[in-house]
Amino acid sequence: MSKSSSFITKLRDRREVAKGTMAFQFERPSELAFKAGQYLNLILIDPPETDAEGNERSFSIVSAPHERHLMIATRMRDTAFKRVLKTAPIETQVKIEAPFGNLTLHDDPTRPAVLLSGGIGITPFRSIVVDAANQKLVHRIFLFYSNRRPEDAPFLEELKSLEDQNPNYRFIPTMTETERSWQGETGHINHQMISKYLETAGNARAIYYIAGPPVMVTGLSEMLNKARIDKDDIRTEEFDGY
Repeated sequence: MSKSSSFITKLRDRREVAKGTMAFQFERPSELAFKAGQYLNLILIDPPETDAEGNERSFSIVSAPHERHLMIATRMRDTAFKRVLKTAPIETQVKIEAPFGNLTLHDDPTRPAVLLSGGIGITPFRSIVVDAANQKLVHRIFLFYSNRRPEDAPFLEELKSLEDQNPNYRFIPTMTETERSWQGETGHINHQMISKYLETAGNARAIYYIAGPPVMVTGLSEMLNKARIDKDDIRTEEFDGY
């Protein structure tokens, strides 16, 4: 796994990627190497305001290792950290410590990867599936992505379009508050939904990855346990507090 280091970098861009969710692009330090699925610590330097939650947060790296910029995405809660990040002038300097984490794609291409995410938990998986398409990996990848409504789902269209670039990748978004215009899956991710799509993977034993709010991670882990999925085949990352 890559060794972590500290870097000073600059804010280059920000944009809304879903209702209440923003993505931030930073200049990527030339010395920074990371694996798809890892995360970083972002530290504000002398911010104009602070609060009890402090000036440091951990964020999954949304960008893939080959991409030029370093991108994170977050739900915009009303905290001093988020207010500063939202209003900081472009070119503002920040400190980054990276990389950390081991929510990375397994090496064995004969075993399918089943990625289960909700809301902002999509961030490490966006890096993984973009990287897989870029590297032309032969892993079978199934990405299940649960949100209330399409407008709440960051990177929804991009994740769908990646199916055209990677024949081994299948994207399954599902919405829990159905709309007449929505043609995809509905309801929460469950074992029946997963099994329906995994039929195409044959008898190969999948490895499961779960990222999202703690209650979702716990619920999906319990669902997989009841389905007799080996605990060694389940990897999780909780997004607490955003």
